[in-house]
Amino acid sequence: MFRTAIYLAWAAFWIYWMVAAANSKHGSSSGGRRVRGLAAIGVMVMARFVRIGSLAVHDPAMRVIGVMLFVSGLALAVWARLNLGRNWGMPMTLKDEPELVTSGPYRSIRHPIYTGILLATLGTAVAVNLDWFLLLMLLCAYFVHSAVIEERLMTSQFPSVYPAYRDRTKMLVPFVL
Repeated sequence: MFRTAIYLAWAAFWIYWMVAAANSKHGSSSGGRRVRGLAAIGVMVMARFVRIGSLAVHDPAMRVIGVMLFVSGLALAVWARLNLGRNWGMPMTLKDEPELVTSGPYRSIRHPIYTGILLATLGTAVAVNLDWFLLLMLLCAYFVHSAVIEERLMTSQFPSVYPAYRDRTKMLVPFVL
């Protein structure tokens, strides 16, 4: 039952994400489509070779920890998305009339949406099936790549304020990275 609840929560999250995207500012992509396409192909290839269910989690304590991580991750991603408002965009996208958001979770993390999705994916792995760690690794690589590119864009769009913001915050993990 909890497994179904997690999968339904993921579905609701992505439906919300797509609906919320309709209200964001227009912008132009800076190469993210190619990386997203490669990531999608990688996930499909991995899904073909990985036996889903082979590493199912059965320990109730692990399930509870996983659910807590999952809920915390989705909550962080949604909170960050709400703080961005219309400034949100697909990874590596230049926005028309950009604004630098430094409130809410952005006070300490420069990419809290990525952090939230990674945390939710980790929680899913711990609660449901360790096979999710494969997706977590792919997402980590993609989000770090996206964050590096986005930080270059932000530095060029906000040359007088972004470097100081970058120096006082962490990229993905508060107090660590």
